[in-house]
Amino acid sequence: MPNVQVVNMQGAKVSTVDLADSIFGIEPNAAVMHMMVVSYLANQRQGTQSALTRSEVSGGGRKPWRQKGTGRARQGSTRSPQWYHGGVVFAPKPRDYRFSVNKKVKRLAMKSAFSAKAAADEIIVIDAIKFDEIKTAKAAAMLSAVGSDRKALIVLPELDEKVIKSARNIPGVKTAQVNELNVYDILNADKLIIAQDALRSIEEVYA
Repeated sequence: MPNVQVVNMQGAKVSTVDLADSIFGIEPNAAVMHMMVVSYLANQRQGTQSALTRSEVSGGGRKPWRQKGTGRARQGSTRSPQWYHGGVVFAPKPRDYRFSVNKKVKRLAMKSAFSAKAAADEIIVIDAIKFDEIKTAKAAAMLSAVGSDRKALIVLPELDEKVIKSARNIPGVKTAQVNELNVYDILNADKLIIAQDALRSIEEVYA
């Protein structure tokens, strides 16, 4: 059973906590994690790109010159793709890039991501993450104290605007509630910083 130190916001060790084997101690499945990352990135795409095909470009209705006898290549329209102001070959059109993933696969991917972070010793558990005011310097001081000076994902048990607004201006730092977690953000972070209450919620959700 994985075991991690619990620290406070000043970086001092206060206790230890056992992580659930079924969530933080499984063999990570790279295939399902890859599928979830691809799905997440695909779902972020707007799909609003668009260009005009030759049938949609204005003009070009008249044949530019006769078929034979001019010495030039035969042309039927000045809006063919090879012409300036011509249409685009296989023009991109608005489309939806989203694709769905089975619930069981999602759960396995999340457990695999948590287990990969636990195996790499990249999980930091904090007894409580609370700020009495919105102050970026306080969030930066907390991250430095717990040993997370690079990309970090702070996991909160519930919405806390003081913490979220304090951390949002720090490059590479993201905050999320337990119900907002995704495989991409977990794997993309160098450190997974979890409030102890949020850890209990994770173990309840993914038990």
